[in-house]
Amino acid sequence: MTQEYTAESVTAGGEPRPEPRPARSRVRTLLDGWRRDGGLWRRGIILAVIAVLVALLMFLHAQIPNRIGNLGSLVETFLPWFGLCVPVILVLALVRRSATALIAVLLPAVVWLNLFGGLLSEKSGGAGDLTVATHNVNADNPDPVGTARDVARSGADVVALEELKASAVPTYVRELAGTYKYHSVQGTVGLWSKYPMSGTRPVDTKMGWVRAMRSTVSSPAGQVSVYVAHLPSVRVEVHAGFTANQRDNSADALGEAIADDPLGKVVLLGDLNGTMNDRSLNAVTSQMRSTQGAAGNGYGFSWPAAFPMARIDQIMVKGVEPTASWTLPRTPSDHLPVAARVSLR
Repeated sequence: MTQEYTAESVTAGGEPRPEPRPARSRVRTLLDGWRRDGGLWRRGIILAVIAVLVALLMFLHAQIPNRIGNLGSLVETFLPWFGLCVPVILVLALVRRSATALIAVLLPAVVWLNLFGGLLSEKSGGAGDLTVATHNVNADNPDPVGTARDVARSGADVVALEELKASAVPTYVRELAGTYKYHSVQGTVGLWSKYPMSGTRPVDTKMGWVRAMRSTVSSPAGQVSVYVAHLPSVRVEVHAGFTANQRDNSADALGEAIADDPLGKVVLLGDLNGTMNDRSLNAVTSQMRSTQGAAGNGYGFSWPAAFPMARIDQIMVKGVEPTASWTLPRTPSDHLPVAARVSLR
């Protein structure tokens, strides 16, 4: 019996054209190729070990000691970025054709999603009673006039500014006066409000000069204590590690002040030079909620402004319900301004 071929079923040379294989067959062929060389499970052991170590580092980050160069705090500052290891290991596992590494990479993926996956969802709750914003304007800001105008356009009812240079304070006061009727500058931090302020005073953060303040803002929805703080800067040095001891002491003092506040409703605005994951800020973070974590969308990284890698500019609340949180457009500062909407009722 003679097999007949149509024009579409033969090649240009007259040979029968092979039947196209279904996708399932191609996958099976690929897996058969992995199995035939005998290294499906033996290859990629080092990749698998790295995946397990990354998972353990993220899962046990609180156990990394701070005794040596504040290593634990340094890891916790950039902890979300360890998630980048997952796609890298995944690609390398596919290139190496290692089933062991492919299975192992599930561990850091699951741990990362458990820690940070919730930040990727939209949690905005809509309307609120008060919109607040905070911005480290940078003492060396080349355009304080433009920065002040950008802040005024934010629509915030209450604005905190940090790292105010004495010579630039009159500029900020003048440019913000048309939007904010009330203000107070204490040391290198300041607070501007559309609503009356009272009980304004500096807060001792064990620095020797004023870098924090507190004021009661009387909004139409009720009174709220507003703290503004700029905790000491941190550095990563070869010989000293993560130099954060001065910041940690200031955080403890700030936490004590907030814990003793007479009002039950508190909002903290400022540059804390640390993230919510950093255990050294526990005196503050243990009693307050981050608006970004509760009502934001994404990580809300604020520093450095050119390529934000960490959220060190914080808006935290106590006895107040956050309804939205976001970052504002870049100004000439090296920090992004951040804003939030809260409900006081």
